[in-house]
Amino acid sequence: MGHHHGHSHGHSHGHSHGHSHTGNKKALFTAFLLIAAFMVVEVIGGLLTNSLALLSDAGHMLSDAAALGLSFFAIKLGEKQVSQEKTYGYKRFEIIAAALNGLTLIAISVYIFYEAFQRFFAPPEVQSTGMLIISSIGLVVNIIAAWILMGGDKDDNLNVRSAFLHVLGDMLGSVGAIVAALLIMFFGWTLADPIASVIVAVLIIISGIRVTKDSFHILMEGAPSQINSDQVKAALCEIAAVKEVHDLHIWTITSGYPVLSCHITIADDAVNDEVLHQAQKILHDDFHVEHSTIQVEKAGPGCPSPHGTCN
Repeated sequence: MGHHHGHSHGHSHGHSHGHSHTGNKKALFTAFLLIAAFMVVEVIGGLLTNSLALLSDAGHMLSDAAALGLSFFAIKLGEKQVSQEKTYGYKRFEIIAAALNGLTLIAISVYIFYEAFQRFFAPPEVQSTGMLIISSIGLVVNIIAAWILMGGDKDDNLNVRSAFLHVLGDMLGSVGAIVAALLIMFFGWTLADPIASVIVAVLIIISGIRVTKDSFHILMEGAPSQINSDQVKAALCEIAAVKEVHDLHIWTITSGYPVLSCHITIADDAVNDEVLHQAQKILHDDFHVEHSTIQVEKAGPGCPSPHGTCN
């Protein structure tokens, strides 16, 4: 019974969201192409004008392109059906990719810190005109990308929303480079370049650490932060026939996809299916766990395990 319920739910859910999915996919992909293309321009521009601020903004754009590409890929892979070997479809790939993305970001920002440190002591010549032109175009590119993403449904889809926030952060990087270019142009203040790049590097390393931490938590089968296992246990103990709950595990397949398994011991006169159905309903309604595997056992003559007993 429980299994069937889960299936029908998944089905209806998929249909109602079909139309926005294509919009999301298109928005993400277009924004991805835009930003990835401009990132290349910015790397070349940074090397030619000798501007670290441009290079660090390109680093930020890379983090953006990675976030957008990942979100696009996640939606695309989510459509791929579950196969016999990969029983959760390809949802897990999203997390592995995110972990790699996070580590790359940390590496990039460390490199920028190192370069900036060198530049504080010996500020090199920077071609501020080229730097200004490129960073201004960068700002425009980001605004267009943000506008495209606004067209997707960013309120509904977590992927699109995180990509949108990335692009906003990126705008700051471009603004920083523009300001630095102006300071160099008008005041010959070459230190503006490493200062702007350090600010951007801080933004990059923060998002890098966050992404890495979150993805490692999921890869280590950590319990999802929004679900408290003690509360789950207490809620399941509320069911009249339940004697004890043990072997409770909650983990995450990919962000926003929690899975739970546990053993429930029930009174001898209770009906398995009814308890199972009640338990699944509680998990679904109160904790938003769509996928639960519950083993229901009768309380036999053996002594119950002390730690799982409901009081």
